[in-house]
Amino acid sequence: MNASQPENVAYWQGLALVAKSLLPGVWLGFSLTYSRGNYREFLARWRFALVSAFLLPVALSVGFRAELLQAPIEPNPIHDWWLRFGGGAKALNILLLVANVFILMNLERTFRSAVGTMRWRIKFQILGLAVVFGARIYTESQALLFSGQNLTLAAIESGALLIGCTLMVFGHLRSGFSDIDVYPPHAVLHGSVTLLLAGGYLFIVGVLAQVIAFLGGVEDFQTKALLVLLGIVVVAVLLLSNRLRQRIQRFVSRHLQRAQYDFRKVWTLFTKGISNVLNQPDLCAVAAKSISDTFDVLSVTVWLVDEQKDLLILGSSTSQLQRDAAKSTVGLAKSGLILRGLRTRDEPFDLEKIKEDWGDTLREISPTQFRTGGHRIGIPLMAADRCLGLAMLADRVNGLPYTGEEMDLLKCIGDQIAAGLLNLRLTEELMVGKELEAFQTMSAFFVHDLKNAASSLSLMLENLPVHFNDPAFREDALRGIARTVSRINHLIERLSVLRHKLELRPVESDLNQLVAEVLKSLNGIPGVEFVKALDPSPKLFADRELLQSVVTNLLLNAGDAAGTGGQIRVETGRRDDRVFVSVTDNGCGMSPEFLKGSLFRPFHTTKKKGLGIGMFQSKMIVEAHRGTIQVESEPGKGTTFRVTLPLQSDAP
Repeated sequence: MNASQPENVAYWQGLALVAKSLLPGVWLGFSLTYSRGNYREFLARWRFALVSAFLLPVALSVGFRAELLQAPIEPNPIHDWWLRFGGGAKALNILLLVANVFILMNLERTFRSAVGTMRWRIKFQILGLAVVFGARIYTESQALLFSGQNLTLAAIESGALLIGCTLMVFGHLRSGFSDIDVYPPHAVLHGSVTLLLAGGYLFIVGVLAQVIAFLGGVEDFQTKALLVLLGIVVVAVLLLSNRLRQRIQRFVSRHLQRAQYDFRKVWTLFTKGISNVLNQPDLCAVAAKSISDTFDVLSVTVWLVDEQKDLLILGSSTSQLQRDAAKSTVGLAKSGLILRGLRTRDEPFDLEKIKEDWGDTLREISPTQFRTGGHRIGIPLMAADRCLGLAMLADRVNGLPYTGEEMDLLKCIGDQIAAGLLNLRLTEELMVGKELEAFQTMSAFFVHDLKNAASSLSLMLENLPVHFNDPAFREDALRGIARTVSRINHLIERLSVLRHKLELRPVESDLNQLVAEVLKSLNGIPGVEFVKALDPSPKLFADRELLQSVVTNLLLNAGDAAGTGGQIRVETGRRDDRVFVSVTDNGCGMSPEFLKGSLFRPFHTTKKKGLGIGMFQSKMIVEAHRGTIQVESEPGKGTTFRVTLPLQSDAP
């Protein structure tokens, strides 16, 4: 400050900038850890910013030491030196300014997260640091604004440092050095007063500097006075603006004033009320009562949208009898007009201010009961880009206007009602789809079993011309036809059972005998060789008819895969306390993709005329017997199906 030569001033100020470049990383780390119980999480999230705060300023101050300050360095008549910045100094000041804003922002978040005695303990420390870094933000912004620095600004930093340290010492003397742990949220930028004030200050200073530069500088006192006068006029105009005043009031009510409602209580009661309803009318009734009780509104009406007919239907009302609600609908023309207007809005609106035709129509169907009930408010019930309904509020006690906080709460309640309505509608659609799917599955099972029965009859008819003169064959053929007819009758009897759940009729069964009967009913497949390896095994407890359908399905599938000249091997046996039957063919095989994703899924098949239901049905039957079905297949080499079933001791 007292140097007489410009070279000395440049030397010491250059060292000062180098020293300043060492501070941002340290102070940013301090602001992230001071009094924070979860400081490790913040250090991890800010690790890149911390590294940058340590390295970038030092790299600029050391790497561009010669370019920090530029000549000339001019003393004024009272020996206050003016230092003109080079590119390196400008960049360094920008980094220091940004770092100081982030430091203050983190300290503010710590202070706002502390409550009670914890806030009392750290109050003076935070205030002292705010003075220090607030002064630095001011001096660094001035240096950037004028691309240089008057050394008298250092006195401001020194004074702020003295005041800040005094406050911090007092704070430590008052509360000591005991540990304080608060847990601030991670969203440090959200709602930051530091960011708001610093950004507003820098913006205003920048705009005024441009205006002053455009007018030719600040040497003229009249120019300064004119700018001050213009600033006062602009502030007065803004303060007299009704729209701005309304926005300020809304901001204050949302962020600074004490909440008008106990949101936790309102939301708990509302959620508890709608969580127990199972249909749309009950949901509308609960919503109407909740809104009426919360906001002291006598007339609350909830309209539902019939999306198929594009009509408005009364869901519930606090001013209309329940027996009349089911009969209340709005005409097609009026409904269409209102819905077109509603679909352009997603927030609560004042119906009295709607000047379009749909507003007149909505006022017509939403009459008020009292003259002093205030403005009518509409809440569109929108969810997933679907207009599900409309809630109308009228006849408020004393006609009180709705505040910004209340409009926000109404918006949240409307969104919750819309979400509930959408869930109920999707549930109804899902139930209809499930019923249709169950009917389709039942029909597919029935058709598939009929197809298997028809296949056995078809094989018998193919062999009939060749062996017609053989009395034994004719006798077997008649018995086969009788068994097939009996099987079809059993299918028809069990059709109603398949609608609900697969039910077993277990009896003591011999697996070898069951397989032999299936082979006999098929009476061979033309062009396919059968190889049997039926080992004696204990009897099991199973539904003979259902297991026969499984074996029939496996044999027919193997015959289709093997084709003319193919071979099918049928094997039975016992392993430990379980028995098995396996069917192996040397046919075309299946790809790994089909085995993994499609084999046991309904309506997926590789056959041109297949239904894709046989393996799905077979798997259901086997699992109903507490068994397993396994498959091994390789394209071009064949397929093996193995059905494993528990013995009688494991029967349900």
